Amino acid sequence: MKKNPVQPARQEVSPSKTTANQKSSSGKPRIIDSHQHVFWHGRNDRELIADIDAAGIDLSWLLTWDIAPWEYVPGHNEWLSPLNRRADGTVAGVTLADVLLARDRYPQRFIAGYCPHPMSYEPCAALRTAVKMYQVKVCGEWKYRMPFDDPRCIELFRTAGELGLPIVLHLDYAWLPESKGRPAYRPYWYGGNHDNLERALQACPQTRFIGHAAGFWRGISADFDTNPEMYPKSPVTGPGVIQRLFDRYENLSADLSAGSGLGALQRSPEFSRKFLCDYSERLLFGRDCYGTELLDALTAMDLPPAVSAAILGGNAQRLIPS
Repeated sequence: MKKNPVQPARQEVSPSKTTANQKSSSGKPRIIDSHQHVFWHGRNDRELIADIDAAGIDLSWLLTWDIAPWEYVPGHNEWLSPLNRRADGTVAGVTLADVLLARDRYPQRFIAGYCPHPMSYEPCAALRTAVKMYQVKVCGEWKYRMPFDDPRCIELFRTAGELGLPIVLHLDYAWLPESKGRPAYRPYWYGGNHDNLERALQACPQTRFIGHAAGFWRGISADFDTNPEMYPKSPVTGPGVIQRLFDRYENLSADLSAGSGLGALQRSPEFSRKFLCDYSERLLFGRDCYGTELLDALTAMDLPPAVSAAILGGNAQRLIPS
């Protein structure tokens, strides 16, 4: 496959790139949560809005999580809406109906996302119809137990690219190294590894990918393929595969959501601050749950105003104007 030309990514975002649409009514840069779900972790849409208001967030991308019965993870009944419970006890996840219900109740606060399972019937047609009928603007969350470079995934990714939808990808490795060097299999894996991601980037140069989750963020460090922890906490040993992919593929971004993004930044604070500045145009603020932990951590880093504005909302605004 033909690879994208190398594009230098290490440039701070110019303050001139912050447009009027990227500012809230208070005049401060808008904060856009690029990774959020609704009707989960015991909270409904009204409670999510209250949490968003408390955090000072202007807009959130609401993402689906289409869980097939064979991919259900035991214990998720405590997280997910019982309205989506199947007869076999599994839960369908966070559905498009959930997302649209919340979006239509709070149209100024939510953007609708949707990603059908690539192994379902006619997923590309389903995505096109969701865009046409329900104004879906992001393809996500992609969280499925199949490699990113599976042909069915590639067709879905290309369709999203044709529709102008960025794709939010969940990456969790299937095997992690053990101390004795023998890989440990993790049954709840998604996407494969960074090699599978790179092949998808090569195959879909017109599609914007947004990496997320523990498997993705372990790649911030050079020891990504030897560290046995699912959520590494040891200091970063040097630039990892994420930096290489950012430098080589201009169609890759990442969100800082969940414990994985924040945990990656906490491994080596000085290294992380430089990483945020070097790749400020590729990074998006996101939470994947509730609270202000990530926002507090970014504020404590005292980032340059242009870098902070880009990460907190500017990059998301450029991907999905609102």
